[in-house]
Amino acid sequence: MKPVIALLTDFSVRDHYVGAMKGVILGICDGVTLVDITHDIPPQDVLAASLELKSSYRFFPSGTVFLVVVDPAVGTRRRAVAASAGEYRFVAPDNGVLTSVFADRAPEVVVELTNPRFALPDVSRTFEGRDRFAPAAAWLARGTSIDEMGTRIADAHRLEIPRPQTSAGAISGCVLRVDRFGNLVTNIDRATLVSALGERTSRAQVQVGPHRIDGVAGTYAEAPVDQACALFGSSGFIEIAINCGNAADRFGLGRGAPVRIVVAASG
Repeated sequence: MKPVIALLTDFSVRDHYVGAMKGVILGICDGVTLVDITHDIPPQDVLAASLELKSSYRFFPSGTVFLVVVDPAVGTRRRAVAASAGEYRFVAPDNGVLTSVFADRAPEVVVELTNPRFALPDVSRTFEGRDRFAPAAAWLARGTSIDEMGTRIADAHRLEIPRPQTSAGAISGCVLRVDRFGNLVTNIDRATLVSALGERTSRAQVQVGPHRIDGVAGTYAEAPVDQACALFGSSGFIEIAINCGNAADRFGLGRGAPVRIVVAASG
């Protein structure tokens, strides 16, 4: 099977940045398959990148190298890293962008990229994605060992991602991201809901900001057009949506908005 490198950045495709990185990769690893996860991460939004990576990486073939460049501190003393976690490898700035993946599966090896052999001769302080990260990803795809690329570290930076809190018959969480359709994606997963509410999940009442939604739907179309619903999205988390509409715009809410789920009173 051909090697695969999957790219995730905040560069968009308006400028030359993504194309330049791909050019570097192809010059090192001929025949590689390049896949764009997304280049529309909001600028400098490390948490959004971490969540998008978690939602996508496990659907790639074993051995895929993920090149993740969302790097507000480009050119500073922050470290550049390569990591191996399960059957996948990752190249990224050490700013917490790999936090969600590492929560899924603990990394076996993380190294700081210090070996100049696996970077371009001149590394721009404003475009390390092209000059440091892309070459490292290409060399990994060619079969280079991670340990050849630098020194092992045990203190990779982690983000503090809010986790839902449970009490008797209630869950308190928050909105973590808003997708392109305006769906409010929360940090409350199915296991947390079942653990807190037991067999009473059909009576779940979802409060997002000042708005209340009764029940958890199976799909968007179970709600009437232009009406709100709560459901488990494809990433396994409760999201609040408007059928054929935009919940973020309708409710005026975004990341950090409080979400509470309780059991509706009977009768």
